[in-house]
Amino acid sequence: MVIGLLFMTEKETKEIENNFNKLSIQVGLNGLSFCALDTISNKVLAFEKIPFKTASTPYLLLKELKQILNTNNIKNTSFEEVVVIHKNNLFSLVPKPLFNKEELPNYLKFNAKIMANDHIVYDELDNHEMVNVYIPFTNVNNYIFELFGEFEFKHSGSVLISTLLGQSKSSSETMCYVQVSEKEMEIVVVSEKKLLYYNFFEYSSPEDFLYYLLFTFEQLNLDTSEVQLKLFGSIEEGDAVYEICHRYVKNISVFVPPGLSDILEQSETSTIDFTILNTL
Repeated sequence: MVIGLLFMTEKETKEIENNFNKLSIQVGLNGLSFCALDTISNKVLAFEKIPFKTASTPYLLLKELKQILNTNNIKNTSFEEVVVIHKNNLFSLVPKPLFNKEELPNYLKFNAKIMANDHIVYDELDNHEMVNVYIPFTNVNNYIFELFGEFEFKHSGSVLISTLLGQSKSSSETMCYVQVSEKEMEIVVVSEKKLLYYNFFEYSSPEDFLYYLLFTFEQLNLDTSEVQLKLFGSIEEGDAVYEICHRYVKNISVFVPPGLSDILEQSETSTIDFTILNTL
């Protein structure tokens, strides 16, 4: 299934071959997407999103990525900057004062099954005194390096946390943000301008979604009648997920991140991932 597809004409392909365009790619075992942006005009030049019907493997993920980049002629285009976002549950947040880059496997061993050949990396979350330790899709990184040379890569949680904390500086209220995908949900809880919680869950039904949400509220002792729940991503008012959450959480809304509305309006689609937009 393809959502929000903008095929590029030959003329459009030539237009993005300049020094002012940026490419952001998000990869995960439940789907992938990419967006090419003209950073001068804030115009989306190409976008495609592919959710997988069943969970994939790193090998098949790379195969799909090669196909999508080839179909849109992205692999033959030059960009000023390329960013890859790795979306998975192979991560652990570590307070910066306790972080030691020589101990990376120890931060993950209780949260994820680590293989001997896994390449463990980390993102430093500037100004937030924390480090996100995670396992990227190394085969994807190798392929992108072959295509474009030097590039930047991050974990989706790092992008979400940094962006949402930055947007919450003016409020001391407790906010629960949930980025909704077809089979995944990423929960970020912010209070007093600080991160209380971040986690990643896979779900298969609205009831699953609600379970993980209410479990989070229970663990953090959050009052469902007071906390503001802001859903964004693949969600609209009236959706089954929205409606079931609305039964249990009083203050619920669909969140449109400030500063991104102009890009979304010009793209003619609202399906571009929040994490992708915040790396462009």
